[in-house]
Amino acid sequence: MDLGLSDAVAIVTASSKGLGLGTAKAMSAEGAKVVLCARDEERLQAAADALPGETLAVAADVTDPATPARLVDAALERFGALHVVVANAGGPPQARALETDDEGMLAAVNANMLTSIRLVESAVPHLRAAGWGRICLITSNAVKQPIPTLAYSNASRAGLWAWAKTAAQDLIDDGITLNLACPGLHATDRVTELGHTGRLGDPDEFGKVVTFLCSRPAGFVSGAALQVDGAGTLGLL
Repeated sequence: MDLGLSDAVAIVTASSKGLGLGTAKAMSAEGAKVVLCARDEERLQAAADALPGETLAVAADVTDPATPARLVDAALERFGALHVVVANAGGPPQARALETDDEGMLAAVNANMLTSIRLVESAVPHLRAAGWGRICLITSNAVKQPIPTLAYSNASRAGLWAWAKTAAQDLIDDGITLNLACPGLHATDRVTELGHTGRLGDPDEFGKVVTFLCSRPAGFVSGAALQVDGAGTLGLL
């Protein structure tokens, strides 16, 4: 299947490792020009250099409110257009619901909700100018089934899902889709940190799922939260 991403320009954040890197790999393999972003400049550049297509590495912290506009400007300056945005960020620390505090909750909302919203808001005028666009927000299967020990993540990601569900309606008539990819347990540093064992998903396979959501053939898939969790979510909705 031709995904229609040859020569498309894509931004993928938190892409020096894990799910973000898996997504950048899949996008690049389809011929997209990829702007990668992460804090560790050396690791980021090594990831960018390993991809088969054209890349741009921008070392930055996605939780900095100035970063989204900086990434969009960098993509436009280097490649002249923008078509695809994949927002990704590291998860907050573990906590049960009655153990949270204001500082931790605000940090989680900034990292796992506002970073994505800012990036979408910065990118949308340029996606409209291009005549089409794809937006995918990497979140967690916790948007469908909260995880008892991840209260910060549950709250911030559910808020992002509510925002995305409504924003998708404002974009579809412009040929722009907005979806969530909701991973379960994958072989990433984050999952190792949380102490999970057993069967884990492959970040490279996850990246291919995201890339399909961002493809031309997926033009009528919007406002969806796709679970990529190996049947880990038990809810029916």
